[in-house]
Amino acid sequence: MSTPVVFLHAFPYGPAMWEPQLEAVQGHPVLMPDILGFETLEGAAAHVLVEMDQRGWQKAVFVGLSMGGYVIFRLWNLEPERFAGMVLADTRATPDTPEGRRLRLEQAERVRKEGMAFFPEATLKSHLGPTTHARRPGVVAWARQAQLQADPLRVAKSLEALAQRPDSTPLLPGISVPALVLVGEEDTLTPPAEARAMAVQIPDSRMLILPEAGHLASRENPKAFNTALRGFLRELQV
Repeated sequence: MSTPVVFLHAFPYGPAMWEPQLEAVQGHPVLMPDILGFETLEGAAAHVLVEMDQRGWQKAVFVGLSMGGYVIFRLWNLEPERFAGMVLADTRATPDTPEGRRLRLEQAERVRKEGMAFFPEATLKSHLGPTTHARRPGVVAWARQAQLQADPLRVAKSLEALAQRPDSTPLLPGISVPALVLVGEEDTLTPPAEARAMAVQIPDSRMLILPEAGHLASRENPKAFNTALRGFLRELQV
């Protein structure tokens, strides 16, 4: 059996965000767990491990974007032996700044009171790059709809979990499996400089900047993302 691939989605989207990537992993067993709504990122990571255990999978290649990347670090902290490799896309190892934490907690409170109606207006500008906003109305519409359909209580819990996440930077030098670091060239939330700083500290890493893509690079430029993912899986020979 080919090595399984576990896709870990971004906040506040769901597993369906990975549909454009399924063609890139044909022949691999695939798991796309729903990691929205856990009170801690450790809780989300433990849930992923339970789903792997239920399938009898010892190891996987983990692919995480944004919040999914944060959960990868928690998985590595819990059970590094479960990794055949990792893809860290549009994410960072550092914790929130005090200002970022405050903003998340304010948003959590507002979501609990008002629901998700205000959220696209507040976040889509930074979630998607200028090229997508200008030329890919379908991607913008998908992101807006996915946000509006998200459960407010689960969104609020995830915001609180993200705000309190630990610094994963100390883990980077000890990552002993191959890692692919991907980032959209137009990503302002976790910019290429952050990706580079992360890649430099991971011993066996390679990094690619994906053109004309922002923070949701897998949706904004799926062709480039999938080409990179396929190449990485080939390199791992898994």
